[in-house]
Amino acid sequence: MLNDKRTSRTVGRSAHRTPAFLKNLRGVKGWKEAVAWLEWRGIEDIECITPDQAGVARGKMMPSKKFTSNTSLALPSAVFLTTISGEYPEDGNGFTYPEDDGDLKLVPDLSTLSVVPWESDPTAQVICDLVHQDGRAVEFSPRNVLKRVVAKYAEHGLKPIVAPEIEFYLVHKNPDPDYPLTPPVGRSGRPIGGGQGYSIAGVNEFDELIDDIYHFSESQGLEIDTLIHEEGAGQLEINLRHGDPIELADQVFLFKRTIREAALKHDIYATFMAKPIQDQPGSAMHIHQSVISLENGSNVFSNEDGSESRTFHHFIGGLQRHIPNALIMLAPYVNSYRRLTQASSAPVNTRWGYDNRTTAFRVPRSDPSSRRVENRIPSSDANPYLALAASLACGLIGILEEVEPDAPAQSAVNKDLIELPRGLLEAVALFEEDSALRDILGTTFTTTYAAIKRMEFETFMQVISPWEREYLLLNV
Repeated sequence: MLNDKRTSRTVGRSAHRTPAFLKNLRGVKGWKEAVAWLEWRGIEDIECITPDQAGVARGKMMPSKKFTSNTSLALPSAVFLTTISGEYPEDGNGFTYPEDDGDLKLVPDLSTLSVVPWESDPTAQVICDLVHQDGRAVEFSPRNVLKRVVAKYAEHGLKPIVAPEIEFYLVHKNPDPDYPLTPPVGRSGRPIGGGQGYSIAGVNEFDELIDDIYHFSESQGLEIDTLIHEEGAGQLEINLRHGDPIELADQVFLFKRTIREAALKHDIYATFMAKPIQDQPGSAMHIHQSVISLENGSNVFSNEDGSESRTFHHFIGGLQRHIPNALIMLAPYVNSYRRLTQASSAPVNTRWGYDNRTTAFRVPRSDPSSRRVENRIPSSDANPYLALAASLACGLIGILEEVEPDAPAQSAVNKDLIELPRGLLEAVALFEEDSALRDILGTTFTTTYAAIKRMEFETFMQVISPWEREYLLLNV
């Protein structure tokens, strides 16, 4: 009798136990779980978002009950063909603007479902894939471009692993774009100065803001590995853990939004511009990359005896040969090239070396199982999906074509001649001419992206800069 009562109590407790998936901070396995997850949290609204070419979140917001009622989500294709300033590219060079501006469908990836912690009302968000009405993946969608590259690796029994590092600046609120950006005032009451690399005191200047970044991130199931103060005035860096490229790109996409929102809460701006402040270091998005075998999970950059493999060297060779042609995806705006200047902290070469931060491709010291290559060229203004896609594509081309790298640099090389395109139009031209890149990234994406970047350059050329007014106004 006593045993029956104990069994009854145990069963009762089990029956009322909260399912584990409800406690997930990030992601569910299907629509049934999604409904329960949203109800358990009392979610009223949900943001269905997807990155555009610039990495800006586009999408729709709706009541959660409508979201779970199998409603159709669609956006006009024009949204994903615009420049950063909202203009449309001209036809030409293989690009044709769709005359019907037909709808594209948003397909929620429920593994990305999470709360939006800065909203006053209970709100969730989910990243969506972009497909045509017949279900075909939209080739120029940044998330689909990265998926395409990862699939190319899988065709050869390989899986890339990445870990991004993202630098950004905190700046004083600046509603007037005619005025230069300035560092913010920290808890000391004084504007932040430069030379604060790895300074704990520099980080502590923004204690409350950083706490909010951590809290917002934790609420979304985003994992920050480390956070440091960089060399620039009010410049910070977050490092993410190694993992799947698509998952990590999703995290960077959400992190950028999270950091901006946390900064606004404290009445300052967070900016991911490559070069926001004159005479200060630029902001990079370094990408650590390794490749594992799908067959046994081993790092293909290392032989069984721990030595460097041919695949490792070919990956570096591919980066050296093709990254200059893919630079438009890593340095996507006119401002990006202000960071890539001679004798600066940013690499302007295509050299590689062991633990050499002046090279474009750095090999950190590690054990054989963790052997990886750090691409130091991308700037933080790059769309994370496209930056990862470009870097991984170049490495894969090197593996498939068995491209041999040059000898590793033994000294500082960032004062040598600049080996990268110096501007947007030069980068676009090289991008279009690289047939190997085009094959991996897709012709539709290549022509679309190139057209957008040409249009952005034309828009920039309509702006007269302070330099021109200062030196040309009365002298020519």
